[in-house]
Amino acid sequence: MEYWLILLSIVIGTLSIHYLFKNYNFFKRHNVIHIPSVAILGDMTSLVFRRISFFDLMCKIYNFNPDAKYIGFYATTNPIFLLRDPEIVKSILVKNFEAFPDRRGFNDLNDPLLVDNLFSLHGQKWRDVRTLLSPSFTSSKMKMMFTLMSECAMDFANFLSTISVENNDMDMKDVFTKYTTDVIATCAFGIKINSMKDPKNKFYVYGKEATNIFGLKSLFLISFPTLGRIFNVKLISNHVSDFFKDIIRTTIATRDAENIIRPDMIQLMMDIRGKEGRRELDIDDMTAQAFVFFFGGFDTTSTAMCFAAHELAVNPDVQNKLRQEIDKILEESNGEITYEIINRFEYLDLVINETLRLYPPVGLLDRLCDKSYELPPALPGEKPFIMEKGMTVWIPVYAIHHDAKYYDDPEKFRPERFLDNKMYHNSPYYMPFGLGPRMCIANRFAMLEVKVLLFHLLARCELKPCAKTMLPIKFSKNSTMMPENGFWLNVQRRSDMNPVFEST
Repeated sequence: MEYWLILLSIVIGTLSIHYLFKNYNFFKRHNVIHIPSVAILGDMTSLVFRRISFFDLMCKIYNFNPDAKYIGFYATTNPIFLLRDPEIVKSILVKNFEAFPDRRGFNDLNDPLLVDNLFSLHGQKWRDVRTLLSPSFTSSKMKMMFTLMSECAMDFANFLSTISVENNDMDMKDVFTKYTTDVIATCAFGIKINSMKDPKNKFYVYGKEATNIFGLKSLFLISFPTLGRIFNVKLISNHVSDFFKDIIRTTIATRDAENIIRPDMIQLMMDIRGKEGRRELDIDDMTAQAFVFFFGGFDTTSTAMCFAAHELAVNPDVQNKLRQEIDKILEESNGEITYEIINRFEYLDLVINETLRLYPPVGLLDRLCDKSYELPPALPGEKPFIMEKGMTVWIPVYAIHHDAKYYDDPEKFRPERFLDNKMYHNSPYYMPFGLGPRMCIANRFAMLEVKVLLFHLLARCELKPCAKTMLPIKFSKNSTMMPENGFWLNVQRRSDMNPVFEST
């Protein structure tokens, strides 16, 4: 019996070593320029031990050889091609999309909320669901959602302007996630809540828990999905998954029973039921789609708002110019701000575009190769490389947005650089929401949500730095794109508030 145990141990050990080291010399074997690394952790060692933030690491890899069109590195045991050349980026994301149609996403994990949503779906199922959900974000739907957003923004800004007093320092991430929670709850789930007044509501509490999934655990599961499946490790707790599923089930049952129709995502998914030739979504599918919409709105959109607020606070000249535009349009419209008017704000657009350049909500894009594709030589005189199915490319959006080749003085917040917006439209130099067919489906929704929030906030309040404001910003080594000590600002009620808001 002991011999069998020894033999089994040898077999398991051999397989483990093969699994962990099989790709270690990939780039060396293929003569691809790459960053030297250690086995198992690859080039993620400094990230795992929290000596560097993720986006600072991506910039370090990006700048390893400024002349190379792409760089090879190891994300733990996985060989990754980090693309630097904008033409290759555009080719992969747009022109040759059929060769790189899918993200790796969370497709290998055990969490249905993460696996079955639009972000992670592959192939024809992704195409079907994308086609189904696209009508949620047309101009007509945005116009209807604008009213719901505005109600949330008014509640939010009124609350802040009421409690704002001198030396009232706030964690902006905390307050903005409450606003985005309210918006997503009403626009996607058809539920009216006020998280500023009731911060312990389950939607906000469970949403915060559900979106706090990035860290070493997620890095481990994405790097070693087989082990995750064997041990049934999940990123999202069952009680959170059950909560969102119960909301969807209850909402559908209530609307069917009471013949309620709302302009939201759940309604769109309900409306295809029984229609010939249309694939129906079950409760798990609906929950996954609504959840990814919630995830994007709760976390990424609120983070974009935080960076916008931070830059407005530390650049008072920009904030004053934006407030003047807001006040002027308020006066011209007699305080009535419609969907058409909010989309005519020029300087507000510039401020948001520049914020998304400096701090792109999608700071990194990944694509899986689905069929053979030839990468040109990384450097003059070298050979091209043929990518095969299953290989991965990363597009470092954050690093490209901060490259002096494409932006003068890239670290400076300068909204005026977007006055000639055609220069950056559908450009591989500017892609805060991605590029190509897998570009963020909700980018117009997110932009509108940020516009509405900044309008109502700056119409009533003034943003200033406080003692806790980090200058300059250094990204946290424990999370995604967040300052080390959070987003802290001083928020004060405007002394020169437009009379239309004085009674609110």
